[in-house]
Amino acid sequence: MEVPYTVKPRPDTGLYNAKIGVWLFLASEVMLFGALFSSYILLRMGASSWYVGSEALNVPIGTFNTMVLIVSSVTVVMAWASLRMDDLKKYKMYMGITILLGLVFLVVKILFEYLPKIDHGHVPSEHNFYAIYFVLTGLHALHVIGGLVLNAYLWGPGTKMWETEPEQFTNRIEIAGLYWHFVDIVWIFLFPTIYLL
Repeated sequence: MEVPYTVKPRPDTGLYNAKIGVWLFLASEVMLFGALFSSYILLRMGASSWYVGSEALNVPIGTFNTMVLIVSSVTVVMAWASLRMDDLKKYKMYMGITILLGLVFLVVKILFEYLPKIDHGHVPSEHNFYAIYFVLTGLHALHVIGGLVLNAYLWGPGTKMWETEPEQFTNRIEIAGLYWHFVDIVWIFLFPTIYLL
């Protein structure tokens, strides 16, 4: 028995099931990060002293990582568009670039931000700033890792679905892309909030 609305949109919403599901999931993620951003604001407003992000963090590295994620959002759209044009080879190229950019983000974050901070004793127990910094950026990094695992699967073994169900596979790439855009948007809010303000 075939599950309805995996390819064709539902008549009541105009969306197929997976797109409704990912929007509901992303709404819960917005609430999670919203609560953490609210905690950051409350901690900062109630603190007698607070590190200014530009004093405690490396703004050029944060800016570089912001550009990396923005470009990765473009490449994931290009991967989806390539499938819409029936070009699996271009899809593989663009999705491969997206995965590579996500890895670059993580490597830069770990090698040039987390490890130097830990080496200098800037750990969550030192100050509330570092506590919220590591929680927010660490949770974001976990989301990047989740997106990388999903994208890597869809780039590798998941492409077998293209041979039998190309439209449904294209929809899966759109859903993965929506998640990846969410991860990028979270960083676009995180970067100015923590690094610049």
